[in-house]
Amino acid sequence: MTTSPAARAHSFNAVAAQYAENRPSYPPALFDAIEELAGHPLTGARVADVGAGTGIATALLHARGADVVAIEPGGGMAAQFRRTLPDVPLVRGNGNALPLADHSLDFLTYAQAWHWTDQVRSVPEALRVLRLGGALALWWNTGAVDVPWIAEQSERIRIHFGIDRVVAENGNGLHTALADPTGRLDFAHRQVRWSRRVPIDTHLANIGSHSAFLVHDEESTNTFLADERTHLLTAFPDGTVEETYVVELVVALTP
Repeated sequence: MTTSPAARAHSFNAVAAQYAENRPSYPPALFDAIEELAGHPLTGARVADVGAGTGIATALLHARGADVVAIEPGGGMAAQFRRTLPDVPLVRGNGNALPLADHSLDFLTYAQAWHWTDQVRSVPEALRVLRLGGALALWWNTGAVDVPWIAEQSERIRIHFGIDRVVAENGNGLHTALADPTGRLDFAHRQVRWSRRVPIDTHLANIGSHSAFLVHDEESTNTFLADERTHLLTAFPDGTVEETYVVELVVALTP
């Protein structure tokens, strides 16, 4: 695909409601792992969730007891966030120039979002806003490709959309998460496996909310989704899909 990263990043704003309704959440074990790797709890911690989107991760951080502020650049996503989480602070901005004070945070989190930053700028910004011993936590829900139907679907998506990695914003390929040209971060890595059962329509709306689909020709995308429904009904004749994910988590502590 030749669409620019900026166009892909902004493509979510037009489908914010679809994104909020159909994208998967994250399991409690993920936040247990974040706390373990950080060496301190989320409860009572000052947290900024960057690229917060519609608030899927922000809501879970808030429920964990964190004092969390969301940072989101996109107008459509921010509007959906405010409808979903009206009591959680939201600031418009991005990870390349964080609208936050120096050394003010215990955690800086990016759920499905670090790869949209310019790490030459976002790494120094992370180190600026985190306190000594603070934690930068990056994570992505990735499809469990050891599950045959997921591997087959991933290959169909790769071929149809002509991309090297299926749904690049899902962080497939850990090198995406570890991109740090400054050499200043030392990441620890964990994987958290989980699954959810959803109707076929929800699954199709989920994958259709990824940028590879959103920036592609609409007719071609709709054709793919119609064909994919046929494949899914063969694999799941009762109409319920079991999506299996591996959350790729990396955490770095400020030196």
